[in-house]
Amino acid sequence: MTAKELMTPNPACCTADTTLQEVARLMVQHDCGEIPVIERKDMKKVVGVVTDRDIVCRTVAEGKNPLSLKAADAMSTPVVTVNERTADDEVRHVMETHQIRRVPVVDQKGECCGIVSLADIARRESRQQAGDLVREVSTPSR
Repeated sequence: MTAKELMTPNPACCTADTTLQEVARLMVQHDCGEIPVIERKDMKKVVGVVTDRDIVCRTVAEGKNPLSLKAADAMSTPVVTVNERTADDEVRHVMETHQIRRVPVVDQKGECCGIVSLADIARRESRQQAGDLVREVSTPSR
C-alpha cells in the first residue's frame, strides 16, 4: 500500500498570510486538526503546517491574541512530507521518527495532494500496526 492509497485526498490548505481564525474555521469545517500551509494558492508547495496544538501552544499559551495573528505566526517548520508513492511502512516510519500524527503527501511536482493521519492508518492497517504507531508517536521525546 502507498501513501496515495492511505491518504485523505485534497486537504484544506492555507497560505502563510491566512488568519489563524480562518485556519481554525477550516479545521472545524473539514473536521481535522492540521492544515498544510502552502506557498501560494496556485502553487501548493508545502512550506509548513498549522495544528490545533500549534495554535494553543504558540499563541494562547504565550498570551498572544490568535485573532490578530497569521498562519506564519503559529506554523511548524520545516515541514515533513512524504511522496504519494511512499510505501505504507515508510509513512509509518516517518511519523514515528518525527513523532507526528499527520503527514502531508506531495505529488511528483512537489505539491500537496493529500494528508495521512493516524486515523487513515487505523482504518486501513492492522490493529497491531496502528497501535504500534500510536505508541511510538505518543512516546515522550527523549
